[in-house]
Amino acid sequence: MNQTVGLHDNLKVTHNLEVTRKLEMKIGLIAGGGQFPILFSKKAVKKGYTVFAAGFHSETDKILLNHVEELKWLYLGQISKLIKYFRQHHITEAVMLGSIKKTNIFKDIRPDFKALSFIAKTAKTHDDSILTSFANLLAKEGIQILPSTFLLPELISPKGCWTKRKPDKAEKKDIVQGWKIAKEIGKLDIGQCVVISNGTVLAVEAIDGTDATIKRGGLLSHKNGAVVVKLSKPAQDLRFDLPSSGCQTIERMHKFGVGVLVLEAEKSIAFDREEMIDLANKYHISIIGYTDDDISPEGLT
Repeated sequence: MNQTVGLHDNLKVTHNLEVTRKLEMKIGLIAGGGQFPILFSKKAVKKGYTVFAAGFHSETDKILLNHVEELKWLYLGQISKLIKYFRQHHITEAVMLGSIKKTNIFKDIRPDFKALSFIAKTAKTHDDSILTSFANLLAKEGIQILPSTFLLPELISPKGCWTKRKPDKAEKKDIVQGWKIAKEIGKLDIGQCVVISNGTVLAVEAIDGTDATIKRGGLLSHKNGAVVVKLSKPAQDLRFDLPSSGCQTIERMHKFGVGVLVLEAEKSIAFDREEMIDLANKYHISIIGYTDDDISPEGLT
């Protein structure tokens, strides 16, 4: 699969995928935290799929148990148990959804022999490299990882301004600069998000995540309307770890006085988009989706 194509290119094959798997109607789910695994499971069941999920202690929401056929609890690093579980249920296709707190990786990981071997063979330790290598490992075991938006194309962030308020001239300059910086930190696999105001970078996402980045940037701007730019990484594998936002993002921005949210259209996801827009309009926050083609050295096209 071409890793740099847009999400809609991935979705062109969705209909055919659904038709060919109607006879089997099973899907595996490797579930991290957050609402994404639950949304997927609800949609999959509605479509007639039987969902066999693998969740992680201290990460996966226990509510997921109510929306799947079976939920197998694992610790991070238990790859052999994951593969055995999927094989027991004849799972040949799966999705990887939800978040894993990077801080937890250092606290409670229990790698088995296969995981240790995988780590030793993985040349790069960047998030995307590890996830892609992990997907390749599963493929060799007969388990194909599908795009994260499989069955949920409505989550894909559209292009254009979503809100009543549009970015002003100064904010547009910050968007262009923030876009370039976000792509650079993404290339280095540092994070996906930057906060910028009047040409000054106030915060860069690190291991603490987007919410903490918004807080740091907002406080440094003295709650004076900074710009958040959250993008996919330049060589992002669009099957997993897409930048995401939701109502919590907007509430966080409002709390810390951040005025503009820039998302990468076609390469990011937005949960509860209509509610997000209503909140943003209420708080006079601008949400806008751009692509690389919209950004030039001269400004926004």
